[in-house]
Amino acid sequence: MEPLHIPQLAKRHERTLEIIVDATIPEFDTLTPVRGKVIIKHGGTYLDVSAQAETIVTLKCDRCLQQYNHRLELDTSEIIWLEEADEEPARRGMEVRTDPEDLVDSLVPDGHFDPNVWLYEQLCLSLPLRQLCAKDCAGIIPPQEPDPGPSEAQRLMDSRWGILGTLKQQISE
Repeated sequence: MEPLHIPQLAKRHERTLEIIVDATIPEFDTLTPVRGKVIIKHGGTYLDVSAQAETIVTLKCDRCLQQYNHRLELDTSEIIWLEEADEEPARRGMEVRTDPEDLVDSLVPDGHFDPNVWLYEQLCLSLPLRQLCAKDCAGIIPPQEPDPGPSEAQRLMDSRWGILGTLKQQISE
């Protein structure tokens, strides 16, 4: 998908573009291509972007550290405002206070919108925070065998093992 020139979107039939996705997204490792669709509607002062897509990713379990496959399903939408950027305070190096209501994505009306970047960001945001291979994952299970202690070769390489072995015998007696 190539970046889209925003004024060209306004000239389309019903100001809408539907993109069928069946490809890999650069820098987002998946087992299968991302399949679905992205719909972009030009609303005059905003873009209404929505996507339905799915793919399979390989994740690492937070408990047992084993890899597992996870079906990633995306069903999201976002309003992106079209407004001229006010860069004057930033150019002078001044600190700018921002209200929480102003923390929205915006683009310049005569700029470009890159559906690939937007889809990549949405896929990253849809990754699970807790990555568990199963709900009942027990985590890393330590070995149940008793520790046999150092081998004879290890004792010969480091004389301290001999001293520790003698101390271990004295404690057990």
